[in-house]
Amino acid sequence: MRKFHYTLAVLIALLGLFDCQKNSSEPLRLGYLNGDLHQLPALVALEKGLFAENGLAVRVAGIFSAGPEEMSAFRAGELDLGYVGIAPVVSSAANTGTAVKIVSLVNQEGSSLVISSSDNQIHALADLAGNPIAIPGFSTVQDFLLRLAWENQNLKPDLLKIIVVKPPEMGETLRQGSIKAFIAWEPFPTLAISSGKGKILVSSREIWPGHPCCVLIASGKTLKERPGLEDALKKTNREAIDFIRSNPDEAVKIAVKNTGMPDNVIREAMTRITYSPDIRREDLKRYVDFLARMGYVKISDAEKFLDEILLSR
Repeated sequence: MRKFHYTLAVLIALLGLFDCQKNSSEPLRLGYLNGDLHQLPALVALEKGLFAENGLAVRVAGIFSAGPEEMSAFRAGELDLGYVGIAPVVSSAANTGTAVKIVSLVNQEGSSLVISSSDNQIHALADLAGNPIAIPGFSTVQDFLLRLAWENQNLKPDLLKIIVVKPPEMGETLRQGSIKAFIAWEPFPTLAISSGKGKILVSSREIWPGHPCCVLIASGKTLKERPGLEDALKKTNREAIDFIRSNPDEAVKIAVKNTGMPDNVIREAMTRITYSPDIRREDLKRYVDFLARMGYVKISDAEKFLDEILLSR
């Protein structure tokens, strides 16, 4: 009987080892957002073979229209890696226990508050008081930026009228007059400008210079199963960002190829985005504090939460 138990234990251990080896040889499943220039490093890393150069087999397992959708895929165990906005990451981890880790920053800035190109009555943020302003969703980075801009101008909170509109629909909604302004990530502000529908009232660079936006995340389970994955991901992401900085024309071509957007739109939109892999913990804490203050997440200790979710220190 003892021999049987011993044999069974060895068999179970071997099966576990086999399963671990199988997992480590399977391609990593990557997700990112559709038409989002903030996540251009993901497209560059795929196009230029940077994942493979750093020993990572990667396949695209999901292209999403919004951050919460991507985080749902992580929660369901369908993704190993993802490029996504910091706000959906924090909300999903705090509210649903989605087990992910922030590996690296992807970009800073890159959003703008846009008004109608034909509106000659709005010259400052205060002129929007009481008028509908569209955001992509509550608890998004753009939600935070709009409220921060409002606070910076000491405007009354009850005069901030927010509605939710999908970014691809914002330009036409603005033209129709259903909203007086919208705040969105690139390339949607530039698309509104190039089509003659909108003009920028204020950029996110003016609201909060150098603010973080998108991040590269990984499943906590996958990181445990694959030693060295964190370093390989950081290296790949940094190399992709270095490529964008050093080869802007080729980076534009990659963006055009993958988004179908015109060259001139891509070029202008990219002037408002700063690609950077370097995370500043104090900036992430500012987001966490905002989300907690608004009641979007229940986090009693922001520092402890960041310790749990942030790989880079």
